[in-house]
Amino acid sequence: MPKRIDAHHHLWRYSPEEYGWIDSSITPLQRDFTPADLAAEMREAKIDGAIAVQARQSLEETYDLLALADENSFINAVVGWAPIAGDDFAASLEKLTAQPKLRGLRHVIQAEPDENFILRPDFNRGIDALLPTGLVYEVLIYERHLPQAIQFVDAHPEQIFVLDHIAKPRIREGILSPWRERIQELAQRENVCCKVSGMVTEADWKHWTEDGLKPYLDTVFEAFGPKRLMMGSDWPVCLVGVGYRAWFELLERYTAGLSDDERAAFSGGTASQVYKLKVAN
Repeated sequence: MPKRIDAHHHLWRYSPEEYGWIDSSITPLQRDFTPADLAAEMREAKIDGAIAVQARQSLEETYDLLALADENSFINAVVGWAPIAGDDFAASLEKLTAQPKLRGLRHVIQAEPDENFILRPDFNRGIDALLPTGLVYEVLIYERHLPQAIQFVDAHPEQIFVLDHIAKPRIREGILSPWRERIQELAQRENVCCKVSGMVTEADWKHWTEDGLKPYLDTVFEAFGPKRLMMGSDWPVCLVGVGYRAWFELLERYTAGLSDDERAAFSGGTASQVYKLKVAN
């Protein structure tokens, strides 16, 4: 049976100083979320492996996640943070690439006050340095950043990119355009894959419906195709609106009409290929 991979989750020891983005609107997240917590969720949802993704912009957290991945075999890979735009990035990258479970880096572009941060020369020099390492770069943006993201991707045609959370469209308002057209444009770049994750948190947490998510799912499946998509939970952030197992069951229902090969790619094959995973039997 093909391995099922949660391509996007987080882990943290909560403190208000280090996780200031977890504010009073999401108080259920103001606690620790550990590998043991994740393992219990994965068992219930029949998920075989997982990719841990940074939640704060510090090298300390990146190394903490790598240590947890070494201690817990079901954490197959880590997407960490490093100072990509910094003068000391080369030194950081040299140390990080010695870590066997590091498979990608991410910067929280969506939180940058500069709407064009992703186009800055210093940031792009850092992305150029990623290419020889084979590391993936994950693009975390809001839908309004898609024009800049397309320009950014075009500047690095050989780099592998993964778009997080389908670029966070305005699901809560039920607005499709211009997100839909821009996603279709971005998807024409074959070096870009996309994570189907983080959708419920962009919807009305208490009143969302599967029918309300369907136009957004339809868009990314048509644009990227199942074999350039991967499923992710965005746990524990997803818990503000949907349970871990419930999210994967929703995706199973949505993909029920796909071929066996397409479902296998979406549920784990694409993630395994993109992140070069070694998933234990």
